[in-house]
Amino acid sequence: MSDASDVIVLSCGEPAGIGPEIAVKAWEVLRATLPFAWIGDPRHLPGGTPVAEIAAPSEARTIAGHALPVLRHDFPAPATPGKPVAENAAGVIEAIRAGVALVSDGAAGALCTAPIHKKALMDGAGFAYPGHTEYLASLAGVDRVVMLLAAPALRVVPTTIHIPLADVPAALTRALLTDTIRITHDGLRRDFGLTAPRIAVAGLNPHAGEGGAMGHEDLELIAPVVEAMRAEGMAITGPHSADTMFHGAARARYDVAIAMYHDQALIPIKTIDFEGGVNVTLGLPFIRTSPDHGTAFDIAGKGVADATSLIAALRMAAEMVRARAAHG
Repeated sequence: MSDASDVIVLSCGEPAGIGPEIAVKAWEVLRATLPFAWIGDPRHLPGGTPVAEIAAPSEARTIAGHALPVLRHDFPAPATPGKPVAENAAGVIEAIRAGVALVSDGAAGALCTAPIHKKALMDGAGFAYPGHTEYLASLAGVDRVVMLLAAPALRVVPTTIHIPLADVPAALTRALLTDTIRITHDGLRRDFGLTAPRIAVAGLNPHAGEGGAMGHEDLELIAPVVEAMRAEGMAITGPHSADTMFHGAARARYDVAIAMYHDQALIPIKTIDFEGGVNVTLGLPFIRTSPDHGTAFDIAGKGVADATSLIAALRMAAEMVRARAAHG
């Protein structure tokens, strides 16, 4: 492994959001116990932050105990909390690209990304992706990735992500569901140290279609995929009625739940652990985590933003680095 295998790089995200202040709060908690290097413009950090500019992520290991290690990327404009400006959009994208380059080259062990604001990036730089996940897949040159939301009490994956609910049935194909399950299974083995992940698959319709009485997708699409995956040796069950999958006793029976659409996955995890949820991208050649919240323009710059999810994302990235190294 490289000299910086235990160092995480954190892309700055939207500088007008809470990203800069939660980065500092996370550093204040973690310091040398979990060294990370922040990629961005030091002018965007809260005033008074002890900063040390570094040339390589490996330097964070000796710096993090007394200052926030910064890989400097200058932006055209300063940041005004709550008010994104078009001039800085390209810089946000470049910080992500720089982070990907560092982890891809082995100069850092994992990438953690602070929240971006998609509209600001679209308006300011013509950003053509629905979100971080799709952009990272493009940079990595992979066709399909999986968005895993993880907290101590629950891991869940949405099979379809950023599309209207009305488009879900058409988008939900056997190939997509099969790839989602396979990528999830492989990711849990490689990056979470689970030798035989237990997978529970949700149905699309109420009561998982109730034998075809409330839709045919569960019976004709989801069930055959589950059976095929079970025949390969996976510990997989479903389709299950989604309304009974997420209470405590049910969660104890699986390691990850595969949901069919965005809110079916995100509502339970944000209800169970809103502050501690982490967004993980599986299927990339490198490790990527992110806090499971947005830019929070309404509280940016007020010093009240909660860094719990970012701290959890950084810690999970470090755990994944260790698990991937042990997996070989």
